[in-house]
Amino acid sequence: MIRILLVDDHPVVRAGLRALLASEPGLEVVAEAASGREAVAQNAAHRPDVVLMDLRLGPGMDGAQATAELASAPDPPKVLVLTTYDTDSDILRAVEAGAAGYLLKDADPAVLVDAVARAARGETVLDPGVAQRLYRSMQTPRVELSAREIEVLGAVARGLSNRAVAKELFVSEATVKSHLVHAFSKLGVDSRTAAVAAARERGLL
Repeated sequence: MIRILLVDDHPVVRAGLRALLASEPGLEVVAEAASGREAVAQNAAHRPDVVLMDLRLGPGMDGAQATAELASAPDPPKVLVLTTYDTDSDILRAVEAGAAGYLLKDADPAVLVDAVARAARGETVLDPGVAQRLYRSMQTPRVELSAREIEVLGAVARGLSNRAVAKELFVSEATVKSHLVHAFSKLGVDSRTAAVAAARERGLL
């Protein structure tokens, strides 16, 4: 019997997953959690074999952080990320945190059931589209931006002007422009829009 912990901040999603998994022989949902911190506590209490983990869990510890904490626990469970988010940064964070697999919530129910069984056996399970993007990200030369450059690009991604970014970060507008120029050079781009897109593609934002 494969023991499963469901982690999702939406009760309706958890109820749907429980109903699906409960109908399958050999699978048992032993606990549910609505937050990352609760997931860690439920894992300690129930010792599941597989954790189905959403990435966005509201305020506090997110799914990737919870995955990392679960992965560092004694006799850790296999964490299978099940989410609607498939940006490169989400995928990389989950994989680097120790997730055994990454599926999207629009996956066929039979695929999900099979993925749970495969994860329990120690296999890596990736949605085909996710696997392709992960491979592409790994083939892309690694770009290292400073923490401040990432902070500036993050503000730009939210639509802030250089002046607004400077005000938010308590620096001069010239300093913001300097950080952007360095980021442009590292990313091989020549505009704010292209820099944000390139940073997202590399999982930096």
